[in-house]
Parts: sequence; C-alpha cells; structure tokens
Amino acid sequence: MKFLAITLIVHRPDPIIGVRKSTHDRFREVLDNALLAEELGFDGFGVGERHERPFISSSPPVVLSHVAALTRRIRLFTAVTTLSLLDPVRAYEDYATLDHLSDGRLDLIIGKGNGAAQRDLFDVTPEDQWDRNAESYEVFRKIWRQDKVTAGTRFRPQLKDAEVWPRPYQQPIRVWHGSATSKESVDLAARYGDPLFSANVTNPIEPYAELIRYYRERWEHYGHDPADIAVGAGTAGLYAARTSQEALAAYRPVFEGNLAFQKSLGLEPVFPTLEDFVERSSALIGSPQQIIDKVHRYHERFGHTVLHLHADASGLGDAQHRDSLERFQSEVAPVLRREIPDPPFAWGPVLATPEAEAEPASGPVPEPVSASAPTSVPADR
Repeated sequence: MKFLAITLIVHRPDPIIGVRKSTHDRFREVLDNALLAEELGFDGFGVGERHERPFISSSPPVVLSHVAALTRRIRLFTAVTTLSLLDPVRAYEDYATLDHLSDGRLDLIIGKGNGAAQRDLFDVTPEDQWDRNAESYEVFRKIWRQDKVTAGTRFRPQLKDAEVWPRPYQQPIRVWHGSATSKESVDLAARYGDPLFSANVTNPIEPYAELIRYYRERWEHYGHDPADIAVGAGTAGLYAARTSQEALAAYRPVFEGNLAFQKSLGLEPVFPTLEDFVERSSALIGSPQQIIDKVHRYHERFGHTVLHLHADASGLGDAQHRDSLERFQSEVAPVLRREIPDPPFAWGPVLATPEAEAEPASGPVPEPVSASAPTSVPADR
C-alpha cells in the first residue's frame, strides 16, 4: 500500500484558538508539510484545487513546482485538478512543464470540482459541468499522447493539427479520476482504463463503496483486465496515539471546533459526536492497532491500494501533528505495506508503451451523453 499526504490549503481560523494565519504563513506551512512528508517516508504529496472560500489552492501547478524544487523523491499529486473549469490546452502546458521540472514525479487526480462560487467564476453550469469535464479530459489526454491534435470541441475553440509545447516528459502522465458522489466520473475512469480515487471523507462508507463497485463493473464492461484496477481512498482525519484514550482526548477539541464551524454555516453534521465520527467515518483516530484494523475494514469494501492522509495539522499542535505522522509511519504504515498490495504499476515515471498509446478497448469514445446527465448535480464530497 502507498500513502499520500494531501492538503486542500484551507484558509480559515484554527478550529481551537480561532486565529487565522496570514496567507503567506499558510503557504509556508504547506511547504513545511511537504518537506515533512518526504522526511517521514510518504509516497506522495498532493495539493487540491479550489477557486472559492475558504481555500487558497487556486494554483496547484505553482505550489507543486515549489514543492518539486524543495524535494527529491516524493511523488507529486493534484487533488483534484478541476478540468471542468479549465482550458485543457492551458492545463496541459502547466502540467507538462511541472512534470519536466520534477523529473517525472507528477500524477494528476482530475475531477469536476464542486461549489457554486467557482462555477460562477468560470461560467460553468450544473447542466454542462459533466460534459465539460469529459471533453476537457479527452482533449488533455490527446495532447499528452499526440504531437499534433485535431479535436472538435463545444467548450473551447476547436483544434486542427495543433501543436502544444512543451512535449511531455512522462509518456503519458498517469491520471486518476476523483470520485465522490456521481457515476459520471467513475464511468469516465473505467472507459479509459484509468485509476480511481474515492474522496471517502464526508459520508459513511456505503455510498463510496457503491461507486467503487460500479467502477469495477464498468471497467469490465469496457473490456479491461480486472487485475489492472487501481483504487485510492481518502480519510477524514488522522490522530495516531499510544492508546485510544489518548487519541480521543487529543482530537476532541479539534472535532468540537470543526463541528461548531459547520453549524455556523448552517450545515447539519453527518457525525454529531466524536465517538460517532471515529466509528462511522473514515477518520483514523486511535491506537496503531485500531487504525490498522480500520484500514483493513475499508480495504475489504474498496480493495484500495493507495490511502491519503491529511498533510495539515488542522487544529492539532505542531508537535502533536508530527508525533501522529511519525507514529503512523513507524507503527502503522509498515504493517499495511506488508498486508495490502501496492497498485498494479510502478511507482515512478511513466514510460511510453504500446498499450499506453492505444485507444480504450471499447473503441472510439462516444460524445458526452448530456441528455442523461442530471440537471442538478450534488456537490462532490
């Protein structure tokens, strides 16, 4: 099993002391956490993309380029690249450049993204967001594989024998599809034989397990080998302590602060108590053995081989945060690495192969099926 540390670069007051760091200090914290992740032996570090409050993660290529300059080994992830909002040509240029600068350490997790404010900012509607996501990915995918690209498009100027530079380092880059609440992203991943990354943060396990089951079903429908499936999954929080009692005591102020924040926004909490949060959410809070057991319970339902953890302290003290990550890496990760397999591909730069250049087994990709797309899509969670 592989482990990622991921940040969405949330920029809001600390859930316990109520003080918000400056924007500059928050970015410095992200860089410090990336260095810590590499120091402790994490396999990847991810940066989200959001274009609305309370996030300042609007430019992951810039942040990850700085991280690439500071690190040497750790793979770099986006979490997620919101292709429904972006011009795929410009996105390719940014990420191809970053991939060269990082010596091929880049993986992308793409997704529709969520939030009405960022849709308004980019003039994207609930009715066309899924078609935009699919079209942008198809164009992005072609550019990465072809020296000259022709593509009929609805949401950007059409391409005819277009050359886009720089040409790629990884051939092609590995693209994961972020999945939260909707089957559209799951089907897109299965159609192209791409790995899936389940958000697995806001709700109990059942809806995420159902989408992963659907992904496996569609994967076989499109003619791909089930042995090639790779699934990643998120977690809702982490605090690894010597005992469960110590973990609950340390995390309770964080949970209560986050609960108060949710209520201030008029949101009904999914998990009303810390005990319920620990029991029914994907949060890994407890002793090392409790965390190992919980990851195994989720693995039984998901079959995932990659796990993401929060890179941020998110209300914990800096010493608590580091101690928790160190304990996870020294007492939890080695066991999970032994007992749960890695993804079915090398964890390194992607080299060109005939299979990588081939079209999906189902043949040419059909036009986006906007007629069957929902007229109102719930926000990803």
